[in-house]
Amino acid sequence: MVGTVISDKMDKTIVVQVDRQVKHPMFHKYISRRTKYAAHDADNSCRIGDKVLIAESRPLSKTKSWRVLKVVEKAI
Repeated sequence: MVGTVISDKMDKTIVVQVDRQVKHPMFHKYISRRTKYAAHDADNSCRIGDKVLIAESRPLSKTKSWRVLKVVEKAI
């Protein structure tokens, strides 16, 4: 999944927000949905605003079961 980093205040952990468009079943309009995932960032290299690629992994803590694969785009 590709998302935007919205928090990097924890050590080796970032919060990634993934936006997606879903079609409403009755009105057939597209609605924006967003989900937040806690992801493991071993190098502490991600900053707020970066676009990152994350993948599911084994549970690393109570809330963290995603890993950062690579930084797609750095924030300016």
